[in-house]
Amino acid sequence: MKPLDPRLLRRARAARRYVLLTAALGTATAALVVASALLIAAALAPVVDRTADWPDVAGTVGWLAVVIAARVAVTAAQERYAHRAATRAVAELRGQVLEHAARLGPRWLAASGGEAATLLTRGLDALEPYFVRYLPQLLLAVTVTPGALAVVLGLDWVAAVTIAVTLPLVPLFMWLIGQVTAGYADRRLATMTRLGHQVLDLLAGIPTLQALGRHRGPATRVRELGDAHRRATMGTLRVAFLSGMVLELLTTLSVALVAVGVGLRLVHGGLDLQTGLAVLVLAPEVYLPLRQVGAQFHASADGVAAAERAFAVLAEPLPSSGTRQAPDLRTTTVRLSGVGVAAPDRHRLAPAGLDAVVRPGRVLALAGPNGAGKSTAALTLLGLLAPDHGHVVLEPSTGAALDLADVELTGWWSQISWVPQRPVQEPGTVRAAVDPTGEAPLERLATAAALTGLDAVVAGLPDGWDARIGQGGTGLSLGQRQRVALTRALLDPTPLVVLDEPTAHLDAAAEAQVVDTVRRLRAEGRTVLLVAHRPALLDVADDVVHVTSAPLAPQDEVVTR
Repeated sequence: MKPLDPRLLRRARAARRYVLLTAALGTATAALVVASALLIAAALAPVVDRTADWPDVAGTVGWLAVVIAARVAVTAAQERYAHRAATRAVAELRGQVLEHAARLGPRWLAASGGEAATLLTRGLDALEPYFVRYLPQLLLAVTVTPGALAVVLGLDWVAAVTIAVTLPLVPLFMWLIGQVTAGYADRRLATMTRLGHQVLDLLAGIPTLQALGRHRGPATRVRELGDAHRRATMGTLRVAFLSGMVLELLTTLSVALVAVGVGLRLVHGGLDLQTGLAVLVLAPEVYLPLRQVGAQFHASADGVAAAERAFAVLAEPLPSSGTRQAPDLRTTTVRLSGVGVAAPDRHRLAPAGLDAVVRPGRVLALAGPNGAGKSTAALTLLGLLAPDHGHVVLEPSTGAALDLADVELTGWWSQISWVPQRPVQEPGTVRAAVDPTGEAPLERLATAAALTGLDAVVAGLPDGWDARIGQGGTGLSLGQRQRVALTRALLDPTPLVVLDEPTAHLDAAAEAQVVDTVRRLRAEGRTVLLVAHRPALLDVADDVVHVTSAPLAPQDEVVTR
């Protein structure tokens, strides 16, 4: 990432305003630094030379106090607005990455291996030090360093030459150390992503491990993952501390060279005391912004690496989206004609050559072995995946047929209720999860819940419909979440309902309730697409289509790579 990456300014509006504010405050800081140095020299030199006493320089000391107070106020304003701008800029960037990743679709999210989730949760939080610490110091290096050096040149050209010769050593060492730190930061983010995947896999398998009495076994693995994360973090910190020490040593030696030269000329009478004091006070201020840039760059290296990953996600080309208005699904036939989707890393089309017709008011079941592409076919009909072969054609009762690829998807999705294999609910109450609008009367909620079996779940919760559930449906089992999603689909008046393995996590009694729910949906005139294995669901369907997969042809392998 560049010192001030223009992509960050384009993506985050808060960053633009903050850069302008920081530039203005940096200019003010440069003026105050020079003023304080000159005032310190003007106050001390007469007293040291005994040409004046303390009361004679009281006015100068008073102005020095005013300048110091102004510098404190500027620094406080910088800190205050830095945290605000950082929060807003990170939130803007996170929102853009989230929206872009969602539009890329589930296939891309699965292929990323959870990297987007790690980036959106913890990765971008590390960008805050970049805004709060690094960026202000970078702009101070552009304002304070040249300004202070120009004043030193006007006071003592020998000291100015000494500073000008040693000053380039600071960015040189910053670059050398930065190459090492950047690699550590990239590896730390990759390690954190990999560890996150492994922890999530362990958490997902806990119910199975507990059922088999092996739930204590992964404790050693979890401890190893924690140790690996600690080692990666400590490696980054170790390099950051060592780099800070090198920069401190370099700037200390540089200032010492200036002080030696000033001292020798003071002894031999080649420089007056007030000028020498001003130069000695200004010399560290010339080096300080550059030194802080190096130190804060290493502190923000994790955020810089995360920003690079964020820009990489945002650079991913989005799938094409249509512009035509979606037809009314209550009277539209959806035809899957020769649909084939390349399965990643399997060298197969799943499904392959799928022909199916979803007619209004009927129940269509997709059957077939695991891995045949039934869920993928449902995602293709939803518009979340583009088929590699064939087309999804919409045939309204009036008007010409049109390809789903030409349809504006927001209007298409507004007519569909989708219950995936693992429904996810947002945090809130059970009632809000079932009825987000809050408009359904309690009687209708009770009727729908009785049909799906959710009434028994609600009765067992302490607060009934007002019981709180956490992120992702925490507090409910997977089967209970399935009932919540089915009840929501039953209440939502969409003309098409897509149910992906709705009985996968339910027992026989609950399966019968799902069958009754499907019958109710059909009785209400709604169209149902089922992805099913169990005979009970296949029996309730009006039409059953068997989905198959096939090996990729050589020309298909070239296209899909």
